[in-house]
Amino acid sequence: MKINNWTKEETIIAFNVYCKIPFKSSSKTNPTIIKYANIIGRSPSALNMKVGNFGRLDPELRRQGITGLANGSKIEEVIWNEFHGNWDKLAYESELLIAKIQNKTIEESAEIDLIDIPLGKEREGVVKTRVNQSFFRSTVLSSYNQKCCITGLSISDFLIASHIVPWKKDEKNRLNPKNGLCLNSIHDRAFDQGFITITTDYKILVSKYFGDYTNENAVKDLFLKYDKQPILLPDRFLPSRDFLEWHNSNLFKK
Repeated sequence: MKINNWTKEETIIAFNVYCKIPFKSSSKTNPTIIKYANIIGRSPSALNMKVGNFGRLDPELRRQGITGLANGSKIEEVIWNEFHGNWDKLAYESELLIAKIQNKTIEESAEIDLIDIPLGKEREGVVKTRVNQSFFRSTVLSSYNQKCCITGLSISDFLIASHIVPWKKDEKNRLNPKNGLCLNSIHDRAFDQGFITITTDYKILVSKYFGDYTNENAVKDLFLKYDKQPILLPDRFLPSRDFLEWHNSNLFKK
């Protein structure tokens, strides 16, 4: 394993990993840490330490009393300042670096389904979109510790990184993790269609649309019992109140 100083490219990949795993779950035995440590030729302990160094820069962790590792290097600050908030750039550039190190195409490295990807000029755009969507999903789900913020469901196959302001409505914030919620597939659909919303004080509101279905046990169990209940808050990337207000005003079926 390397013992020399971290390069900018390696540190960008470390920031990618920082976004993809729950901070409290970061350790030298974490499978994701091990995977990416092997890719960049660092020990899992070294990569885990780098993730901890990024944690010290995160104001959202500090507000929770989580300080990360005390001693970091200047390069983490440089990468943080360049990429934090510039999610489109971080997502694609970091995945390109990961692919390059492995001598793979980005489709292979990011495990993008190639079945229906077009050939020619359209291909690059479709691949980039899917890579970015995969990064957004990993970042949002890790922020919520792989749990639906309404029900606490932790079966990953049923979890969705749901956009608060839809993908088509706000190009600038498509990959902003503060524009994301971890929801199960049913509540994702309900949120997307405006049958539920999340208030700016992070409580669930259920539409009066369900008033005609109050005798149905499924409606009671899936929706009504959650009305006005608080969501499970993420460790990082707290949903933007501006985005939540937009959803409440523009999509919620009052």
